[in-house]
Amino acid sequence: MSRHLERLLKIDVLLRSGQRYTARLMAKALEVSERTIRGDLDFLRDRYEAPLAWSRARGYFYTDANWRLPSIPLSQGELFALVLGARMLSAYGGSVYRQQLQSAIVQLGQRLPEKIWVDLQHLADECVLFRQGAELDLDAEVWYVLEQAAQQQRQVWMRYATPGKPVSERKFDPYMLHFSSHNPYVTGWCHSRQEPRWFRVDRIREIRLLEERFVVNPSYNRETHLESAFQWEVGGSLQEVVVWFDAPTAPYIRERKWHRTQRIEEHGDGSLTLQFVVPGLNEVKRWVLFYGRGAVVRAPSELVGMMREEVVEMLEKYGDEQG
Repeated sequence: MSRHLERLLKIDVLLRSGQRYTARLMAKALEVSERTIRGDLDFLRDRYEAPLAWSRARGYFYTDANWRLPSIPLSQGELFALVLGARMLSAYGGSVYRQQLQSAIVQLGQRLPEKIWVDLQHLADECVLFRQGAELDLDAEVWYVLEQAAQQQRQVWMRYATPGKPVSERKFDPYMLHFSSHNPYVTGWCHSRQEPRWFRVDRIREIRLLEERFVVNPSYNRETHLESAFQWEVGGSLQEVVVWFDAPTAPYIRERKWHRTQRIEEHGDGSLTLQFVVPGLNEVKRWVLFYGRGAVVRAPSELVGMMREEVVEMLEKYGDEQG
């Protein structure tokens, strides 16, 4: 959706809100210049023949409340992508955006010919399904505080619960919110570790927005930072990982790119060796375990030891149960 169209839709929402809006107040709400808003109002009036009027008491308003934007200059493919995007965000984001998404979809439907809208909804309902596995337990208030902090560049104080570890208190500069492997994360500067860190948003037990402002650390590069992570783990010194996969498992490794640094060495028996450089090993260990006997870690020695310890403990537990 173009920025111009997005602004027109937001202006339309403001005009229907029942509140008094001047061009200045609209500009503030949409974070653009007053001149831009006046141009958009003229566009609505001249291009779409919107029944716009102005009064000191009411500000801008529609003289005909039943008037609707007659068309949206998007293809059916683009509209379908918007519907699916809303479904996907709702599936992965839990209930955080559910109400806003439902409202946006209803408003979009009001601006489309009924047949087109019914066809799009039917296609989305019957032909595409999003299944994210276990339902995400995401506190909407925590997410909104992080959104506000990232937008205003304000620090937060939070209590964070890592599984198997004591709850910690941290001061944190939130740089951005994102989803990785269907989980919600916030990336930013951790004052305790004095380095960029990722935190699972659904593991934040308490959060408070602080008055202190922050500036993004000049050593932080978003693209480099995200690309260096494996799955979601960051932090620690870089190490080269070498994993051998047997012939039955190798096709599943070939069909995806697992890391930006990866190199694959093919073997004559159909097996392969995957190599990549990452800053953490815990997530790699869990990933390799997923492939069971079809994967063997060759390096680094630290990861080989982690795998051996895990397998020994698993064998002991299965052995005890059988006994």
